[in-house]
Amino acid sequence: MTLSYHYMQLPREVIVGKGTLNSIPEVAKRLGLKGKTLVIAGSKSYELAGKTIRRLLEESGLQVDVLQIKAITIKDMITIEKQIETSKPQALFGVGGGTIIDAAKISSGSENIPFISVPTTVSHDGIASPLASIKGSDKPYSILVQAPLAIIADTEVIAQEPWRFMVSGCGDVISKYTAVRDWKLAHLEVNEYYGEYAASLALMSAKLVTENAQVIISEKDEGLRVLLEALISCGVAMSIAGSSRPCSGSEHLFSHALDMVNSHHAMHGEQCGVGSILAAYLYKANWQKIRNTLKLIGAPTTAAELGVSDSDVVKALHMAAKIRPERYTILQKLKMTPERCEKTAKATGIIN
Repeated sequence: MTLSYHYMQLPREVIVGKGTLNSIPEVAKRLGLKGKTLVIAGSKSYELAGKTIRRLLEESGLQVDVLQIKAITIKDMITIEKQIETSKPQALFGVGGGTIIDAAKISSGSENIPFISVPTTVSHDGIASPLASIKGSDKPYSILVQAPLAIIADTEVIAQEPWRFMVSGCGDVISKYTAVRDWKLAHLEVNEYYGEYAASLALMSAKLVTENAQVIISEKDEGLRVLLEALISCGVAMSIAGSSRPCSGSEHLFSHALDMVNSHHAMHGEQCGVGSILAAYLYKANWQKIRNTLKLIGAPTTAAELGVSDSDVVKALHMAAKIRPERYTILQKLKMTPERCEKTAKATGIIN
């Protein structure tokens, strides 16, 4: 008899709030961290939080090595792997934005050591997910690596970053409205696995940000906590689903396509927000509510606000279905022509 397993890997501890960096010694003790640790950070995130983490870990009796990186190129990943082979850390701290945390996920996963996610920005949902984005090839793609053992998000640290990072994070969360629709469509049309709980968790996150938009734009700690909790919930939804499906659909494909059409563009979450307006229109859903929420938060809702041309938007929407042909979305179902892409973008006011 053959058994079918669905494997889920979830964070063991999640700590969100003011001054949570100070909890690192007790978290390290509870997690049983001993010996050496490796802190991976960027130059800015090291100054913001990495330096403090190093001091706190050393005061706890741990040996700490630090490695500063700029990107996730093959050269950077080789450097990290060599550092791990040399110092043999028992755990890895990823301190920074999506790039740094993705690098920590990949390297810790390949070396089979746990990693702790310490986000210094909230621009997208990678801070808690078990997936990492890989760029540099012909097409962007994600790989399943491992979920963080713990997430320590200090709102005092994150609040020091530009407001635009918050805007991008909101756009990424709000886009789950259409990501879940695409996932359910794939289940109905091509019999893809669909998990009701993971889908509900992603939708709840989108609803949480939408309903608390006024709180978020107050730029107070409460709004930042709402966004952080929503982003972390999205990461957990992906862990439960075992893929990015509950959080990434046609709106993300549009964003990836726009990256390929025009490299001088907005942030990932900002582009996903616009992609979600387009996808909701194609579903005949309430795209106006998505657009109005994005406007309230201060996110882009037009090509001009994204910093791209009208033709870039049309080209990206037409190209989006081809980015990941195995990922069935509304774009494949409707077999979008350039004419229909232009009509959709005009109808939603994204282009003139």
